[in-house]
Amino acid sequence: MSRPYVVVISSEKGGVGKTTLATNLAIYLKAVQEDLPVTLCSFDNHFSVDRMFRIRGSKSRGDIRALFRGGVPEEIVEIGEFGVQFISSHSELSHLRNELTGTDCLARSLAGSKLGGILIIDTRPDLDIFTCNALFAADRVIVPIKDAPSMENCKHLYAFFDQQQISRAPVRILPCLIDSRIHYEGPFRDPYQLLKAYAINRGYRCMEGYIAKSPKVESLNTNPEGKIYPILTHGRGTEVHLQMSNIARQVLLSHKDCEQGRLDVFATEMQQSHMVREESFRERSASLHANCLVCDRQLVSKQGIEPAGFYAETTSGSLRAFIEESCFTELVFRNFYGHTGPLNADEPMIDLFREAAQHTYFALRRAPHTKNFYQQQIAFYRFDEEGLEISRKIVELKEFDKGLFNRGRSVLFDLVTAALCTDGQYLGDEALIIHKVSSDFPEEILYEERYRKFKDITKRIVGQFIENV
Repeated sequence: MSRPYVVVISSEKGGVGKTTLATNLAIYLKAVQEDLPVTLCSFDNHFSVDRMFRIRGSKSRGDIRALFRGGVPEEIVEIGEFGVQFISSHSELSHLRNELTGTDCLARSLAGSKLGGILIIDTRPDLDIFTCNALFAADRVIVPIKDAPSMENCKHLYAFFDQQQISRAPVRILPCLIDSRIHYEGPFRDPYQLLKAYAINRGYRCMEGYIAKSPKVESLNTNPEGKIYPILTHGRGTEVHLQMSNIARQVLLSHKDCEQGRLDVFATEMQQSHMVREESFRERSASLHANCLVCDRQLVSKQGIEPAGFYAETTSGSLRAFIEESCFTELVFRNFYGHTGPLNADEPMIDLFREAAQHTYFALRRAPHTKNFYQQQIAFYRFDEEGLEISRKIVELKEFDKGLFNRGRSVLFDLVTAALCTDGQYLGDEALIIHKVSSDFPEEILYEERYRKFKDITKRIVGQFIENV
């Protein structure tokens, strides 16, 4: 699989020539090495990429949104002018913000692609979730700056790389829109040397050279037809032409020198992480108690897990098990809600309980201010989805239900004895945390993301127990 080498053009400052650099860099790369696949896309909504590269009459095969939704890049790439491949822009990309779960969504999509060559991403003038996704996947980040204020934004880029625990090495400063007519007295003869000195003094690495300010180049983007003309064909007489050629060669050299790209590293990390998650899931599954904690019917076997309504685990992780939905519902209503008659599954209160249980964590634990089993009190807690206590109810823990001559063993007593008692008689600090699961796919809670959330909520619950001691 040939994954692309990702070049990101990024700056939080607008008006620094970011899009002009991105679009023309793609053309110069193809001019320097014609057989190299070069792909370009933009997260901005000005459609400069589409206007510059779309061949007249061609129709879009998709747009940039697909990359953040797990789409296959090869299926939406189009061949454009100058042999440059591009992905259509979209004016409503920002609507995807709430769908993105992290900064690795783009990398996941690109890690499975076969685009090869170089992928250039023109980002928005903002360190938003889309830009962060591009930076996370980048092999080279070119930051165009035109003055000291635009350089100051680089500290935010470095902070992002540090936060993600990835190397800052891809980041390079490129002075742009430099007025070469200006000269200074002293050690720095012109704006380029001054900006480069500032960058080096702040610990930033720089591209070799700069991009000059050129009225001729600026006019290529403003004309009555609304067309954007490339520097290579309409600005060959400018110094910017030679400067762009130099930048393209630097990018090509860094591409050729790259033994293992960022996407290759990420793909390896994903594979290793997947193996670890699968092993953790198998270990958790293997440690499951086979039977329902309430009725003792077998739920777990080599063939899989039978439908169940709730997952239960002690705070120490010493016991993991499932409970049938009807068993837990009856346990709660009879022991904590005072229900004595037969339970009708269609009763409104049962429906309300089932609905509320979807967003609730339950806990069984010795009552506060009690020390051992002989005090015979058990507390039943309800917590919200964030692990904050909603309510608690304390009841006497009796070994037998009903009257003296018609006694039945208490289901609650047996559950507490099996799950929470030490040596069958002492209630320590252990608690049993219970949470609703999908009846058709109960084992889903044992997968890494769901299980991690369960454990995080468990920690918050335990913290409240400690505060209440």
